[in-house]
Amino acid sequence: MLPNLASSAREPGRRGPRARFEEQTPTAAAWQEWHAAHERHRADPHGFLAVTHLHWLGSAAAPLDGVPGTWSVENDVVTVVLGAGEGLLRDGRELNPDAAGATVTFGPIAERDGINLNAGDTVVELAKRGGEYIVRPRHPGNPLLNEYRGTPAYAPDALFAVSGTFVPFESPRPTTVGAAVEGIQHVYEAPGELHFTLAGQDQVLTAFNGHAPGTLSVLFTDATSGKTTYAANRSLTVTPAADGSAVLDFNRAVNLPCAYTDLATCPLPPAENRLTVAIEAGEQIPYERQEQQ
Repeated sequence: MLPNLASSAREPGRRGPRARFEEQTPTAAAWQEWHAAHERHRADPHGFLAVTHLHWLGSAAAPLDGVPGTWSVENDVVTVVLGAGEGLLRDGRELNPDAAGATVTFGPIAERDGINLNAGDTVVELAKRGGEYIVRPRHPGNPLLNEYRGTPAYAPDALFAVSGTFVPFESPRPTTVGAAVEGIQHVYEAPGELHFTLAGQDQVLTAFNGHAPGTLSVLFTDATSGKTTYAANRSLTVTPAADGSAVLDFNRAVNLPCAYTDLATCPLPPAENRLTVAIEAGEQIPYERQEQQ
């Protein structure tokens, strides 16, 4: 589902950047195509909108809502004890094959990594976040997923697609940031900074390594955060060229999972990425959060 596109007011009779952008039909069409694909990915039957619980594992074995077995972790090894009749699959292989009961172990798992298990229609995510092990069942019947209406976004505006330069550090810097849930921190490797100008002001953003090779991931807030955009963070993917030149297209700034659910462990931006300029571009506060305000 495509989102409703918000627009900001312009002075009557003036041709603002948005009007010029909309004349560039292929670019506007490319944005619509990109956003529609992003929405389809977000609404995956086992995506983050399908998460029903967030469980933090401890050394004491305990049952978990929405997941078979009792779970514990010690010395970086997760142990699951499956009772009679309880099923859990890994890569299509039943871990309790004779249904009489079984004890299975997993790990160690690297930070920000994880594995997916299956229990009926539920995908059971076992992951490591902030040095802790978590279990998140994802069920396609979750109301948050089934009632999802798409995400509102600003209409694309050429004003917010700006040229910049990637300036690498002499060596990557480990950078500690907070999280959407209390009690944990994330440590990311920052290879450098992105320098650009917006609204007549020089701006600098610390960049982390992106998911795809050659990409950077930028977490930021700005003057719209908590007003028209989600308060805690937004994310932008940037792909610098070999010479360091880059385009920061804030029209493609997206929400992280924590904008939709409290069952996410999303990182917060580093302090230097809290911009004072208003970036009226990209995704806005989800409908689900608007109704909570």
